[in-house]
Amino acid sequence: MSATTVTTTGTTGTTSTTVPVTATHLGTATVLLRIGDLTVLTDPALDPGPADYPAARPLRRTAGPALTADRLPPIDLVLLSHDQHADNLDPTGRTVLARATTVLTTPEAAERLGGAAEGLATWESRRITAGTTAVTVTATPARHGPAGTEEVTGPVTGFVVEYEGGTLYLSGDTVRHDALAAIAERFTVDTAFLHLGDAHFPSTGDRAFSMSAREGAELARTLGARTVVPVHYESWEHLGEDPARIAEAFAAPDLAGRLRRLVPGVPEQL
Repeated sequence: MSATTVTTTGTTGTTSTTVPVTATHLGTATVLLRIGDLTVLTDPALDPGPADYPAARPLRRTAGPALTADRLPPIDLVLLSHDQHADNLDPTGRTVLARATTVLTTPEAAERLGGAAEGLATWESRRITAGTTAVTVTATPARHGPAGTEEVTGPVTGFVVEYEGGTLYLSGDTVRHDALAAIAERFTVDTAFLHLGDAHFPSTGDRAFSMSAREGAELARTLGARTVVPVHYESWEHLGEDPARIAEAFAAPDLAGRLRRLVPGVPEQL
């Protein structure tokens, strides 16, 4: 199976045919998606745990992924929100990138990665095909921390994936901020994969670098997403929010029935 890309300014639209979609949560922000004939991997962090990653703000992984890299199928497309942090791309994940047909990410990450990596500016789109399946991937706004921290955290992107019969949104590592409202203005989101965990570091005090459960619930309201799949909330020390807060945040009557927790390593149809 091979995938090809061409630039597009339109969308795939919605037809009477719905492409089947399955999702397998491997851990943190790493999700294996099967959209018809297309196999997609998000933010491949696949090192065994525990593991330490020295940096200005060191990271520590406390548990490995639900599936190891050698058990993955051939990957047509990697959607990489950013390359500068090990909880989104680690050494094992880089070996998966090298084998993928296409990698979509930020322009800065694409320049660093080379190979099959293509950079998308915000709202730029690519058409991706594999077999009889075609999708449109659009880069969406993301900001990996409070305003003013962009020089430290580096650029990040989210993605919208449109396919026959539905639309997925993958937030990337972002805090909730005003620019995200434009996603709802441009797209009708069926399933939103939201990076939560309320990431904090001892050296940065009370500043958060990903959404809390409460902020994720507010974004779900903004997007009008029919289904919300939480990711990026476990297996790392800097993701310190109690996962029980997710269910509490989505218990509000207006969000009833929207939350869907995936069992790690188990393919589930969306």
